[in-house]
Amino acid sequence: MVIVYRNLCAEEISRELFKDFIRCQVVTKCWRREKGEWTIKDDPFIDDWSEEDYQVLVSCLKNTIQSGGFVYGAFDSGKLKGFVSVEPGLFGGIQNYLDLSSIHISQDMRNKGVGAELFLAAKGWAKEHGARKLYISAHSAVESQGFYKKMGCVEAEVYCQKHVDEEPYDCQLECVL
Repeated sequence: MVIVYRNLCAEEISRELFKDFIRCQVVTKCWRREKGEWTIKDDPFIDDWSEEDYQVLVSCLKNTIQSGGFVYGAFDSGKLKGFVSVEPGLFGGIQNYLDLSSIHISQDMRNKGVGAELFLAAKGWAKEHGARKLYISAHSAVESQGFYKKMGCVEAEVYCQKHVDEEPYDCQLECVL
C-alpha cells in the first residue's frame, strides 16, 4: 500500500471524489464535561454522513480553498481515503489560532498512520501561515480523543464560542506548533 498525499484544488472537489470514502464511525463512549470535569459516558451511536452532509462538505472544502485555506488529501490507488482542512484567518488573540476545520479518515484506512500524516501536514501549513497553535473542535468519541491526545493536543486555553454553539458536545482542543 502506497499512500499519495497532496493538496486538493477546488475543481476536483465533488461528491464523486468521496465515492470510495467510508465515513462510518461506530461510537460507544464519549467524553463529556459535567460540572467542570471531563468524564467518559456511554453514548452509543453510528456517525455517518447523509447525501446532504456530503453536499455541505463539498461546498465547505471548496470555500476553504477559494478563501486561501488548506485542503490536503490521502489517496490509495487514486481513491480519496483521508483529508484535512485548515481555515485561513488567525483568531484567539495571543493564542494565534488557525482552525483545523476537518480531518477524516475512511473507515478502511484508520489506524494505519494516515491521520497522523494529515495532521502533521496541517500543522506545517498552519505554522507557515503565522499560527502559534491549531484549534480543533473535535468529536468527543473516546477513539477520536485518543488520536488527538497522541498528536499532542490539549484542552484549548480559549474556547471559540462559534464552535461551542455549533457542536456543544465537541471537545475544544489546541495543538502548539
